[in-house]
Amino acid sequence: MTSKTKNRCPSEDDTSRATRSNHVTEHKHGGLGELPATAICGNDITSSCLYVSALAIIYAGRWAPIVLLMVAGLLYLFRSIYSEVVGALPLNGGAYNALLNTTSKFRASVAACLTILSYMATAVISASEAMHYAHALWPALPVIVATICLLAFFMCLTIIGLSESARVAIAIFVTHLLSLSVLLVVGIGFVTKNGIETLTANLHTPTESGLALSIFFGFSAALLGISGFESSANFVEEQAEGVFPKTLRNMWLAVSFFNPAMALLALALVPVANVPDHEEALLAHMGQEAGGQWLFWLISIDAVFVLSGAVLTSFVGVNGLVHRMTLDRCLPQFLLKTNRRHTTHRIIIAFFLLSVSVLLITQGELKALAGVYTISFLSVMILFGIGNILLKVRRAQLPRPVRASWPSVLIAIAAVVTGLVGNALMNPPYLRVFLEYFIPALAIVTVMLGRVAILESFLFLVRASISSLIGPLHHLTGIIRNKIEAINSQQIVFFTRGDDIAKLNNAMLYVRQNEHTNRVKVVTVVKDTSEVPERLDKELSFLDEVYPEIDIEFVVLEGEFGPELIEELSKKWNIPTNFMFIGSPAGHFMYGLAELRGVRLII
Repeated sequence: MTSKTKNRCPSEDDTSRATRSNHVTEHKHGGLGELPATAICGNDITSSCLYVSALAIIYAGRWAPIVLLMVAGLLYLFRSIYSEVVGALPLNGGAYNALLNTTSKFRASVAACLTILSYMATAVISASEAMHYAHALWPALPVIVATICLLAFFMCLTIIGLSESARVAIAIFVTHLLSLSVLLVVGIGFVTKNGIETLTANLHTPTESGLALSIFFGFSAALLGISGFESSANFVEEQAEGVFPKTLRNMWLAVSFFNPAMALLALALVPVANVPDHEEALLAHMGQEAGGQWLFWLISIDAVFVLSGAVLTSFVGVNGLVHRMTLDRCLPQFLLKTNRRHTTHRIIIAFFLLSVSVLLITQGELKALAGVYTISFLSVMILFGIGNILLKVRRAQLPRPVRASWPSVLIAIAAVVTGLVGNALMNPPYLRVFLEYFIPALAIVTVMLGRVAILESFLFLVRASISSLIGPLHHLTGIIRNKIEAINSQQIVFFTRGDDIAKLNNAMLYVRQNEHTNRVKVVTVVKDTSEVPERLDKELSFLDEVYPEIDIEFVVLEGEFGPELIEELSKKWNIPTNFMFIGSPAGHFMYGLAELRGVRLII
């Protein structure tokens, strides 16, 4: 069972580099700076004011600005939650990545399915709303057909590449912020000149359901206004070093200012009773009331472009998430196929087809889409908070630049649960549409994770039912067995520093329960073979007997553990780095997790 190999001795350059790296650093994954990264996810979250103001006023009435400020406060709590999780685990995947490194792959896949569903609803809401604004400019425009064409356009743009998409996102984002600012300035000027009679009347208009229920349901509906906040975590590997927390800050600032301000301006310009009549284009109507036809056209055109930018956010975010899931063998491997521009076009095309199906089922109805989105998105937010808790409990020693306080995490989760309950009570029929997509998505992942057991069950049935025809079907059973063996032949690497037998046993249990393999390399990297604990070989021999279904190979390498060694071993052994595992590093560990080429934590 035991094989020992040697790696090169550390050079002077390695030694000096290790001396300089006496603190944890964040690996620079990609080249997206603060502005393009903020623009990609910011178009989604800042476009929400185009429809969330109307929803908040419909449900909360005069309390709409208050509930939108409450949502901004909730978002402030989630800034630290997201910063802690992504700072400790700076890899694509968002809530999926958080749960993957703190619990089982199946639980992580549940979060991923919810995230994908929220992206689908976001893409359809944004595209549909963009075409409704365009329809206000051109009444002959067929909204459903135009929405499908818009989704197809951004599918093609995403396939072309992220750098090209970022340039489009920046132009849309800057234009949108300028347009909202113009609307605010002109609107304030109109109110100053013509008086605050409309605002006063609206503030004195009692809500039918009372204060408590108005704030409860208004807060639940207003949570739609933080759509896109999770997107940055799903393409963090494409962002330059230190950019991710800045994107969270920038999105929070934009939402905290524009959403309550637009709701307050709406109360000053439009009677509450008339808001439902302009639900799908409220800000354009406000522009016409305050500035006339030119401002109506400006806001409508801006809405078309920024809501289109939110569609781009969905394509970029879901592409990063599904790619990561496919690498972890949670989804079929054919999705990893790339084109000559090195983009995973099959993922993008599949997302387009699913989004179109959601559009056709709901017929573009805003409330239905908002209900589906909100249920899935809020579930993801809850799971992300739970992932933060698991990170604190199970990965306490893992270095991270930010730590969210326990009260803020618990309050944030409780607030999102409250909003989720409120949305379920407001829109019970939308749960059906949500489940129509969530259940099949979860079923696909379940089949992928349990495909070895399914194949073995099928093999047993084939043998039992047609044993008399075993000769002719011998070839078929051989194919199935070869498929099982091919899946299980994927070798797993576990790096150990000489952990005790309990930790080694936990590692073997994790591999047996979560990975389809029967081959594990246990690797220890030392400067000299004399440093290898004498008990380690005996303990691994014992574990090899305890787990007869797993072939445990013990490898001793002389060298220095780090990214270069991981890359070298991955190429030499033909084992992807995401099938290499380590235990939770202590606070003095010189490398950040992102620098280790995708190596995962399992104990």
